[in-house]
Amino acid sequence: MTSSLRLALALLSAPVPAVLAAAAYPPVFEGARVETYKTIGDTKLDLHIFEPPAGSGPKTNRPAIVFFFGGGWTSGSPTQFEQHCRYLATRGLVAITADYRVASRQQAKPVDCVADAKSAIRWVRTHAARLGIDPRRIAAGGGSAGGHLAAATGTLPTLDAPNEDRTISSVPDALVLFNPALVLDELDGLNLEGFGTRVPEERMGTAPKNLSPAHHVKKGTPPAIIFHGKADTTVPYATAEAFARAMKAAGNRCELVGFEGQPHGFFNFGRGDNSNYHATLLATDRFLASLGWLQGEPTLVKPVAKAAAPGTTPARKKRQTTP
Repeated sequence: MTSSLRLALALLSAPVPAVLAAAAYPPVFEGARVETYKTIGDTKLDLHIFEPPAGSGPKTNRPAIVFFFGGGWTSGSPTQFEQHCRYLATRGLVAITADYRVASRQQAKPVDCVADAKSAIRWVRTHAARLGIDPRRIAAGGGSAGGHLAAATGTLPTLDAPNEDRTISSVPDALVLFNPALVLDELDGLNLEGFGTRVPEERMGTAPKNLSPAHHVKKGTPPAIIFHGKADTTVPYATAEAFARAMKAAGNRCELVGFEGQPHGFFNFGRGDNSNYHATLLATDRFLASLGWLQGEPTLVKPVAKAAAPGTTPARKKRQTTP
C-alpha cells in the first residue's frame, strides 16, 4: 500500500471532531419506531425507522433507505441522518438510520462494521413484508465511514456475519453516498501523493483491499449517486472519481456530484447555512425519483439565506456535476 493511501486511511479513522463525537448516543427520536436487528453479547444494534405519514400513500411495497453514520468506524451516532430520514419519509420512503458497532464503544474493527451493515440490509429485506417495504427497492446510504459501509454492502462479495441466512441478499438496490471512503488500497490510475502513515491490517481487521469498494465493482453493482467536496482532505475527491470510472466501465450507473471548495462533511444538516444539506438531499430525491421510487416533485424547503452585511455581496457557493 502506498504512503498516500495509508494516510488517507489514518485520517479517516482518526478521532472525529468534538461536534460530531458529542452527538447524542444512544439516540432517541420522536416519532420513530425502534427495531433491534442484531445482538452481539450485551450489545443490541437498533434501526430507527421513520414511516411515511398516515394516509399519505400505500402501506405495503414501499421503497426504503438505510443510512449509516460516519465517524471513522470509531464513533458517531444515528442522529447524523435524522433530518434526511424525516424528509424522505414525507416523500413516501420508509427511512431508517442504523446503529452499528464502532471502536470507541465495542472495540470493533472496520471489518465488524461491514458485517453489521450487511446484517442491517439483510434484516430489513427479511422483514420487508411486516415493515411494508418492497424487498427489491432498498437503498443504502451513508457519510464518510458510513458511506464506505453503504458502498461495501453493494460491492463486497464476502464479510457477511456468520450464521445468517445467505439465501436472503444483503446487497441493496441503490446507493446514496456522501464523501464516502471508496478506495482503501492501491488502484491503477490513482495517484494520491501527499497523503502518509501506516494503518495496519490489524487495525482494519482484514487486508484493506478486502474492504475496498472500488476493487469489487462489477457489472450489476447497484446504481449510485455520490456527493463529494472537491476540497476534501480526509477522503480525496480523486477516490470518488476512480470509483465512478470503475462503475461506468462495468456498465453501471454512477452519478458523481462534486462541490467546489467544500471540505469533508460539508453535506451535514446544521453545517453553515444548510445550503449543501439542501442541495444534496434535493439531488437524492431526484435520483430516487429517476429510479421510479418517488413520485411528484421534491417538497424540500430551501433554506433561508442569511442577510448580507450592509455594503457587502453575499458569497455564492458553486456546485459542479461531473458527467
